[in-house]
Amino acid sequence: MPPDSLAAIDVDALLAAMRPKLHRYCARMVGSVIDGEDVLQDALIKAVEALQSVAPVLNPEAWLFRIAHNTALDFLRRRNRQQALHSAEEVEMIADQLDEVESRQIAATSLRTFMRLPVAQRSSVILMDVLGCSLAEVCDIMDFSLPAVKAALHRGRSQLRAFAEEPDDVPRPSLSEANRVRLNAYVSHFNARDFDAIRTMIADDVRLELVNRTRLNGKTEVSRYFGNYAKVSDWHLVAGLVEGRPAILVFDPNEANGPPKYFMLLDWSADKLATIRDFRHAAYVIDGAECVVDEG
Repeated sequence: MPPDSLAAIDVDALLAAMRPKLHRYCARMVGSVIDGEDVLQDALIKAVEALQSVAPVLNPEAWLFRIAHNTALDFLRRRNRQQALHSAEEVEMIADQLDEVESRQIAATSLRTFMRLPVAQRSSVILMDVLGCSLAEVCDIMDFSLPAVKAALHRGRSQLRAFAEEPDDVPRPSLSEANRVRLNAYVSHFNARDFDAIRTMIADDVRLELVNRTRLNGKTEVSRYFGNYAKVSDWHLVAGLVEGRPAILVFDPNEANGPPKYFMLLDWSADKLATIRDFRHAAYVIDGAECVVDEG
């Protein structure tokens, strides 16, 4: 991470460039790409507000990671899944070097598996082995001593090795029949470019979030959103699940057998489409997500 001063950097450009990397950290800390985006948005709001009063920042990237780290810990406390406790044991040990294969394995670890690690272990492994931070930067971001970071890193890596040897017997999620009918109706109309039919499905007070771009409210405003999709052809929709939640997976029709590029989340109220959350302009969110195409 370069030690440039924040005062000498285009803040908007920095936030845009750092957003995917910050999301990768947040998603793995909270165990969800969707919640990770919410945490990231909160962190960026805090960062922008802090710029009004903060002293000159010499290492902007580390400063942003520290805000994201603390925001993720706040999220975990609110959710009552983990308590962010500092390790009381400050044992000096060497942070063992990983070979290239093990580094790739840790980077590809599922978000569900990362959530099995205590917070300090999870944070140190993500920062160092997934995002490539130095030990000094990890200490700065976590506000831990060097021995504490080394201990957390050593234990976290050991735990991940043990988890990797366990059989994966998690049941495959599937859509309920009600969600399958709703999503497939939406997908069929969308793929046929019958956006008038979709407009009959949405509520008058529908809300749309085009993540990392804009928010629209009401049927009139949201109707323009479909017009933008009518102008391009780089999408093909398929009903499925993301992290066990009903979702629409978006594929590139020009990439045979390619993975989904991004996804959409829909919520319904009284059989009308009430909210749309489209990640087209935040494709980084799908990194690490557990996506399943519905085969029902």
